[in-house]
Amino acid sequence: MMVVLTGETLFVLYETDETAWLEAMADLIEAGHVDQLDYSHLREYLSDMAKRDRREIQSRLATLIAHLLKWEYQPANRTGSWHATILEQSDELQDALGESKLLRNHAREVLPKSYAKAVRWAAAETGLPASTFPDICPYDLDGLLTAQPDAG
Repeated sequence: MMVVLTGETLFVLYETDETAWLEAMADLIEAGHVDQLDYSHLREYLSDMAKRDRREIQSRLATLIAHLLKWEYQPANRTGSWHATILEQSDELQDALGESKLLRNHAREVLPKSYAKAVRWAAAETGLPASTFPDICPYDLDGLLTAQPDAG
């Protein structure tokens, strides 16, 4: 038996227990009660999810590129941690972008901005001037998704 949720109940759920609210939305959709959906909060939630996903892609790109720059420009300081971060970020990006053509397009679009951020981070962490690094990102998206730093 499905519990009928009022607009007020859904509002309270959204404010107090987002997971329960999401489950209620899914239950309403499954039951075909789309007229009872909390559309205003659903729109807000979906918009926030999309923004979060785009921010995550941009952040992962910047982190990956910063570590690749450090790896390339300071080979004497290479660490297992840098290597692990490169592999982790590459794998996570590959997983996220492999599932979404829209996020892949977004990644291509924000690659220059992510690169600029990565140069700032790499310069700050290495002590090298930002001018040490190329003006334009030397990596393409497909190469970043399969990044495997060499040991040499």
